[in-house]
Amino acid sequence: MQTLILCVDRDNDLGEKAHIRGPLIGREANIEAAVKLGTADPEDSDTNTIFGGIRVLDDLLAKGIDAEIVTLAGDKNIGIISDQKIANQLDLILKKFNIESVIFISDGAEDETLLPIVQSRIKIDSVKRIVVMQSANLESTYYIIKHAFNDPKISQTFFVPLGLASLIYAFFLLIDYPQGAIIGILAAVGLYMLYRGFGDSISIFWEHMKDSFYSGRMTFVTYAIAGIVFLLATIIGLINVWGFYTSDGIWYYGIVPLATVFINSTVWLYTVAILLANLGKIIDCRKSGRSVFRYIIPAFFAISMGLLFWGASTYLISINPVIGSDSLDPVAGVQYFVYSIVAAIIVALMGIKISTNIKIEEKQGLVRSNDADN
Repeated sequence: MQTLILCVDRDNDLGEKAHIRGPLIGREANIEAAVKLGTADPEDSDTNTIFGGIRVLDDLLAKGIDAEIVTLAGDKNIGIISDQKIANQLDLILKKFNIESVIFISDGAEDETLLPIVQSRIKIDSVKRIVVMQSANLESTYYIIKHAFNDPKISQTFFVPLGLASLIYAFFLLIDYPQGAIIGILAAVGLYMLYRGFGDSISIFWEHMKDSFYSGRMTFVTYAIAGIVFLLATIIGLINVWGFYTSDGIWYYGIVPLATVFINSTVWLYTVAILLANLGKIIDCRKSGRSVFRYIIPAFFAISMGLLFWGASTYLISINPVIGSDSLDPVAGVQYFVYSIVAAIIVALMGIKISTNIKIEEKQGLVRSNDADN
């Protein structure tokens, strides 16, 4: 095959609306899919993209050029997950057909973000963007805004923060505590923004947890325990900070001392949570016969970081006259800090040494296995 006409449905409207799985290979399969998608949602631009690709295909065939059309479908979780699915489908197509070049059919900037993925695998001869011509009424500002708000991707981004803020403000007015509304709104919007920022990572983690649950892996149990320990550590730290805050206020103690109290009271529980999560990976790797050396160093480094944060926070508490205690003087604080640095270095070196030995043993075992096979 000389030329591939490549259409991309990055958010998998074909699967979500028309219940069609990608990739779609060939003119007839693409026409059938475009008709089903257009019937399910006449306003979806992917329908026009597919028909635009079919027109390009017909033009090339009329000129005697050996060409074929393929439509790849991603995932509704736009980002890493959808792009990985499209990349995997593209790899399968390139293995199946002997393709020299690609003509990329796009309906906008979102699909064109996939150009580097395609270019890394095959040469792109042309990019054709399909623009749908609208009537004057449809081009009005009112319709554009209304249509945008009906788009789930835009409405979720715009309306969810406003809805959360309104509900929180109404709740605090109901309990006659309007001052708390600002704190609640900032916290809710902040959490929502973090979720949007780490949406891909959260989606990948959630898929990994589901896969661990259904396949009976130990990581599901250890991750769940680690999450509970992490939550308990946060609650304990906040309770300790709240005790200082309610006694004299943040302006009396200062933000840095209160943050130091939080770190000092939670650092070991956070370390335990990290170790538990890492333990599940080690157990699963051992069960499946895979290498575990890459998970050894993080465990020792987590302990090293715990020692450093605990020693530093203990020292800061010892020299602070406001939050310090009689049983912890500055001299003892310095000693704890020095001891924690030395212990952290020793633990880190132990982790590197153990991990190196495991890696060498695994390589030697692999060599012996290859020799035995030969």
